[in-house]
Amino acid sequence: MKTKAILTFTIVLGLLTINNKIMAQNYNFPELPYAYNALEPYIDAQTMEIHYTKHHRAYFDNFVKAAGEAKIDNLTLEDIFSRMSIYSPAIRNNGGGYYNHMLFWKVMGPNAGGQPEGDLLKAIDETFGSFDKFKADFETAAKTQFGSGWAWLAVDANGKLFVSQTPNQDNPLMDVAAKRGKPVLGLDVWEHAYYLKYQNRRPEYVANFWNVVNWKKVAELYKAAVK
Repeated sequence: MKTKAILTFTIVLGLLTINNKIMAQNYNFPELPYAYNALEPYIDAQTMEIHYTKHHRAYFDNFVKAAGEAKIDNLTLEDIFSRMSIYSPAIRNNGGGYYNHMLFWKVMGPNAGGQPEGDLLKAIDETFGSFDKFKADFETAAKTQFGSGWAWLAVDANGKLFVSQTPNQDNPLMDVAAKRGKPVLGLDVWEHAYYLKYQNRRPEYVANFWNVVNWKKVAELYKAAVK
């Protein structure tokens, strides 16, 4: 009897270990790639710390819990997003928040800004007419998103760039998005992303975003998206 109990415990422990490895492989809370004050004066340190440690962490924790309860924690985020319409609001909102913020941190950085080069700049010029026209379209998407949401630069199924906006924590990878594609640049326009510094001045926050865009990383994401 004792041997059977030990064997049962060992099997359960083994299954938990396997499941944890799957979870660790698919869902990890990333380290912020720079200090909280690295994006000053455009994004303040207090906002960055709260945004990363409180908001992003909560999205991650709640998503992992919801995915586990739904028994889909063996799927990648992209797999889940491609069928998001069948999943619960908890998975949609928190999964989106988890992914969106990971991308957000990546596409920003200190000593950044300027404009892209090479293939990305060429694609922007071909799609929008000029880099300035792209910026204007992107800013319009960010400023006119009613309430909480995101503005995106993404690549569609034909390898073409487009600008879009999504509500809440939705993104272009989701099957619920009005226009679908692979995001290469995203801007968070939830009030928690800017209110401590900018209050209700969202357009100022949006305009200052260009000073922290890491175009090298955006170009890497674009290259991967068009393969």
